[in-house]
Amino acid sequence: MSSQTVSTKLQWIAEQARHDPKRVFTSLAHLIDVDFLKEAYRRTRKDASPGVDGVTAKEYAENLDDNLQNLHERMKTGRYKAPPVKRVWLEQGDKRRPIGMTGFEDKIVQRAVAMILGAVYEQDFEDFSHGFREGHSQHQALAELRENCRKIGVAWIVDCDIAKFFDSLDWTLLVKIIKRRVNDGAIIRLIGKWLNAGVMEEGTLTYPEMGTPQGAVISPVLSNIFLHWVLDRWYVRDVKPRLRGRSFLIRFADDFIWGFEREDDAKRVMAALPKRFNLFKLTIHPEKTALIRFRRPPVKQAADRENGTFDFLGFTHYWAKSRKGYWVIKRKTARKRQRRAMKSIWEWCRRHRHDKLTEQHRMLCLKLRGHYQYYGVSTNYTALSVVLWRAKRAWQYWLSRRGGKGSIRWDKFTKLMRKFPFPAPRIYHVI
Repeated sequence: MSSQTVSTKLQWIAEQARHDPKRVFTSLAHLIDVDFLKEAYRRTRKDASPGVDGVTAKEYAENLDDNLQNLHERMKTGRYKAPPVKRVWLEQGDKRRPIGMTGFEDKIVQRAVAMILGAVYEQDFEDFSHGFREGHSQHQALAELRENCRKIGVAWIVDCDIAKFFDSLDWTLLVKIIKRRVNDGAIIRLIGKWLNAGVMEEGTLTYPEMGTPQGAVISPVLSNIFLHWVLDRWYVRDVKPRLRGRSFLIRFADDFIWGFEREDDAKRVMAALPKRFNLFKLTIHPEKTALIRFRRPPVKQAADRENGTFDFLGFTHYWAKSRKGYWVIKRKTARKRQRRAMKSIWEWCRRHRHDKLTEQHRMLCLKLRGHYQYYGVSTNYTALSVVLWRAKRAWQYWLSRRGGKGSIRWDKFTKLMRKFPFPAPRIYHVI
């Protein structure tokens, strides 16, 4: 019953926002009652690691009704305090990426506010924004990119990179942007508490003065709101009407790609981009932003040597001929992502070489299937096969070194693979 009530509230907010795009909502926090928090709890992941308080989802659920009632009272009276974010580092190839882990109760509150903000801003967001939105995905963005290139006769791509977006997002500007649509004091105060909660890393508490922690429930919607104002809205209202040719923009979180029919349009936008982002205290990375010729070659031409390639959402995009002899845009796993995946499997095999064979096999199969499910797009079968082959070689190499008896010959390993087969590459997305 509570889910239906919450759905009605969110639908009402969405209808009001859709009906009046200029409306500023000043009274939304009162809609977050115990039933609303219970629905937020239902939508919150239960398998994530605990935050600084050490409370797990299972422990919180043991006395769920009382905990949510107590949480609601603290929120209503302003006594709710946001705990610091626990920072951990994930290895990604040669780099380390910080992830923020919030307390489970804090995730519930963040989810509730994200639901409120989402109901409002989903009516404002552009269709070409695909990051962290219901009904949108990376593969939808990839399909739209390919279709737009074909439809408008794209000849030039502007590949952009925002330098350290999540670390450099300005809080004052963020709050000003939110207040243009949601100027509810209670919600603004909650956002302020999360931004100022601090970061706990190896027992040391620090207080950053900008940025949003990657991994926090509220971060995706806050970043989408900020970039909607800085980029999407600017493109639709100010940039696109002034261009001489056709164009498109596709964004997923802080990754975005521009496509242009005319080179002069592309160069004008490239010149304007740094100025636009500087207004909002963001920096377009000069070395990672490039203008790329990406024109469909003539039918009878072997290739266009002046054409380039570009990476977006983990794939390298390039022109190539289909089996029927037509020029089409193909995709393959980006070189960095390919190396990262193979290195990750190699390191996992090294660390877990003493585990039981059945457990090693189970985990490696999960890793391969997860890789296929994202990178299994049309024209990328060869890259998937390379990852499978390297996984086999990594397993053979580290199994040979777990007992000190020397290398397992390939013929013996082949017999082992008959008993413990790996999943074959599979194309999941025909896009």
